[in-house]
Amino acid sequence: MKPFTYRSPADAADAVRTVAGDPAAVFLGGGTNLVDHLKLGVARPDLVVDVSRLLPAGIEELDGGTLRIGAGISNSELAADPRVREQFPVLSQALLSGASGQLRNMATAGGNPLQRTRCVYFHDVTTPCNKREPNSGCSAVGGWTRNHAVLGASEHCIAVHPSDMAVAMAALDARVLVLGPDGERTVPFTDLHRLPGDAPERDTVLRHGELITAFDLPALDIARRSAYRKVRDRASYAFALVSVAAAVQVEDGAIVDARIAFGGVAHVPWRAYRAEEALRGAPASDTSYRAAADAELADARPAEGLDGGNAFKVPLLRGTLTATLRDLAREDAR
Repeated sequence: MKPFTYRSPADAADAVRTVAGDPAAVFLGGGTNLVDHLKLGVARPDLVVDVSRLLPAGIEELDGGTLRIGAGISNSELAADPRVREQFPVLSQALLSGASGQLRNMATAGGNPLQRTRCVYFHDVTTPCNKREPNSGCSAVGGWTRNHAVLGASEHCIAVHPSDMAVAMAALDARVLVLGPDGERTVPFTDLHRLPGDAPERDTVLRHGELITAFDLPALDIARRSAYRKVRDRASYAFALVSVAAAVQVEDGAIVDARIAFGGVAHVPWRAYRAEEALRGAPASDTSYRAAADAELADARPAEGLDGGNAFKVPLLRGTLTATLRDLAREDAR
């Protein structure tokens, strides 16, 4: 591990000024991702700025029913909150499907969506990786591709975003509150992450020194009938091969509205707008669900690789979305 300087500022504004003033500085929250990268040599900062005690760590109900989630709250506390479990079950389920209980106790809501990819080539500093070292090449292309993207990838990076929480937040139209050197701003959650394009080293639209302080979850009646389904190689402690965050409203056998996001298939939590549009007004049936999946996956580009590639993700995601919507529609009909 490269030696670094550690600082614990007095408040969040001080932390922002400190990081913004040093291009080689990073924030430290729960540390469940950053510490691994420090050990592997993936992250090599000169300065680590601890914000773990500076960020709000509670949940506040605002006018109109919006829940404001402090970025410092742990994943465990967020998942267990009665308001989240009742009003946004998809978020609670997504959080509980990720990592282990010990990691959820340490990981923070603000840090969770900022996880970097779990690509083996990104973690192996002996291999070329455009995300780790721009313009060095992508070892995953033509390599071990089973876990990688089928949507939104580029020749420069085919890795996927690892967060479960982020998939749920994308489906829920969450907003991100950000503090930066120039003050506060709000970013729609669906705009937070970037597709790789020709600059895969930039995971998000956040500028250097900007810090997530909270998330706003707007009151959505449809979110009360929501669920998260994660398909992985083993029953726990594994990242998604594919995942679906979904909410649906059914009346008289027809779909009135839907919110859908995918995980494990793209460089970002993938909001499935095409699928949502295909579902509105359609019969609540497996035929409609499969057609919606096909509409979203029309531009899917599976990657070939040494391990047989990841074309299996397309039918797997279609089946996962169909099963998730089928179960939700049955609940809505009760």
